[in-house]
Amino acid sequence: MIDRSAGWVAAACGGQLVSGDEGAAGPRRAVVDSRCVEPGDLFVALPGTRVDGADFAVAAFDSGAWGAVVSTERAGAIDAGGKAVIAVEDPLAALGLLARAWRRELGARVVAITGSTGKTSTKDILAAMLRAQLRVHATRENLNTEIGLPLTILEAAADTECLVLELAMRGEGQIAELTAICEPDVGVIVNVGPVHLELLGTLERVAAAKAELITGLRSGAACVVPAREPLLAPYLRDDVETTMFGPGGEFQLVSFEDGIATIDADGDRIQIAVPYTEPHNVLNTVAATAAARAVGVAPPRSLDVRFSSLRGALVELGGGVTVVNDCYNANPMSMRAALEHLAATPAERRVAVLGRMAELGPDEARFHREVGALADELGIDILIAVGEGALPIAEAFDGQRYAVATPEEARLVLDELAQPGDRVLVKGSRSAGLERVLDPVGAGA
Repeated sequence: MIDRSAGWVAAACGGQLVSGDEGAAGPRRAVVDSRCVEPGDLFVALPGTRVDGADFAVAAFDSGAWGAVVSTERAGAIDAGGKAVIAVEDPLAALGLLARAWRRELGARVVAITGSTGKTSTKDILAAMLRAQLRVHATRENLNTEIGLPLTILEAAADTECLVLELAMRGEGQIAELTAICEPDVGVIVNVGPVHLELLGTLERVAAAKAELITGLRSGAACVVPAREPLLAPYLRDDVETTMFGPGGEFQLVSFEDGIATIDADGDRIQIAVPYTEPHNVLNTVAATAAARAVGVAPPRSLDVRFSSLRGALVELGGGVTVVNDCYNANPMSMRAALEHLAATPAERRVAVLGRMAELGPDEARFHREVGALADELGIDILIAVGEGALPIAEAFDGQRYAVATPEEARLVLDELAQPGDRVLVKGSRSAGLERVLDPVGAGA
């Protein structure tokens, strides 16, 4: 609960309380979808391209909303039945202002994480580490945008000791905007890779966009960055404590055997038992360990991590077939990591169901051909390319291959082909909709 008065909420939004009791206790959380309003919620009526959230304010009050944040021109016409109505110039900006004010009231330590790939998994790993000692509130799923980030902060209970937040990047300026809202004590950049090239054009510009997190840190804060990443070097600051992870960094993986990651943590040797084996997540564990140390927390000896949905979850199908459901997103870096892990995992046969990688710009076809060539080089047994954008993957693969138009067609092919002992990777960008490959699946011998 946001345990401050209605007057405080209005002031924090940069608005005016035009209805309701200024001294009334604050809302439970903020929501932007009137269909999700529950008693005690603050409904923030965001204007859209086709509809204005203010059109649904009355419905939100009917569902028990505590109050509503509405544009000034619409606020006077809202019948709130005596509940709080806060008039603001820009509801989206007000949402960010309110979140920043609540972050300051909490006094919690804040870790903000971004990167071209793996930021969600790193967030999940770090949250699991910190929960051993702190009351932690972390980003749910992918609530990591200019809307999702404030909603995440405003969900945090008053006794929260640490916020672990994920920052999305779709273009220049977005990380800077999110950093200004959450004011991190620790900023983590997991990596820099060929994503969002359709918008940014070059890796250098991708790195500059990610580095907005470093630029936005207060003096005396800390940042965690990959070692030997020259694209970030121009943005490192003398007044920010910088820790590097990975080969050549202060935090390095010494070994990974029998589920135990041995990490050199700036001269200290620590061991952590983890419930996963993917090399990229083991490296993410090293990054999370550096971030935990920056917060002042020593990682526990074992981790119980629940990853966000559609990110490498194992699904056991009938007939002894195992599927790695990693279809939330994809780019050349994450595709390589997933295929290498598939190739290294014991199985009778290894099957890759791959969709398009989005936002790669004019070199998109080349990046997809490289994925197909890699799958061939790694000895993947069967490849199913889904959708027109994934055709270059199939074209570069010399083994048993299939090209289908839709996830539903891929499901039918998988039903026909899958045998006991097979391991199947399902991966593509969110727009490819590959979760439908598993909805439902009747694969088996």
